[in-house]
Amino acid sequence: MNERLTIAHWSEDDQPREKLRDNGPQALSDAELLAILIGSGTPGVSAVDLMQDILHDCRNNLNTLGKMTIRQLCEYKGIGEAKAITILAACELGKRRQMEKPEERPDLGTATKIYNHMHPILQDSDVEEFWLLLMNQNHRLIKKLRISHGGITEVSVDIRIIMREAVLANATILAVCHNHPSGNLRPSTADNDLTNQLQRACQLMRIHFMDHVIITDGNYFSYNETGRL
Repeated sequence: MNERLTIAHWSEDDQPREKLRDNGPQALSDAELLAILIGSGTPGVSAVDLMQDILHDCRNNLNTLGKMTIRQLCEYKGIGEAKAITILAACELGKRRQMEKPEERPDLGTATKIYNHMHPILQDSDVEEFWLLLMNQNHRLIKKLRISHGGITEVSVDIRIIMREAVLANATILAVCHNHPSGNLRPSTADNDLTNQLQRACQLMRIHFMDHVIITDGNYFSYNETGRL
């Protein structure tokens, strides 16, 4: 008798979770994505097979699936109330996502824009904080991250952490900034050394190092604007 294999017995390349991990969610079919949510099927029938059967009855239309009731879904062997609720919750999230506007990422293409974005965060800090700003090729912010939180006069920064975060975020441009609680805008020797190290690391990784901005309450210093980058 040729029984269909459960997901656990498939080649790892064919298992939905591993497939999503390695190739991204766009590589999976609707049935495979839904199979990840319900987790398991029945003996001899994988979660993917089960969801393929349900989708077939919905004419492979996710809108039709979302209109089903918990009771209707529970008529399928292997679908209990918990799994039915999970399926309908996923359909509802998909519908709500369609109604949302894409998140507007701030443009941080100049030192002034970096200052305006970061000053509200740093203006009341009485110790130095060092922040990393990761951007795409259009200078739109992907992610900002506080790298260190230190004393009144300096912070400790690990270049390796900065480069790791940039690579993980697929950033093509990065900038850094930190505050001087004293109000003194002049870069320190440590600031200059760190900027030079970052510039060399970015050149090696082919990431554009846009700027290092020093922020005080009401003003800023830009390595880029002063020709030091």
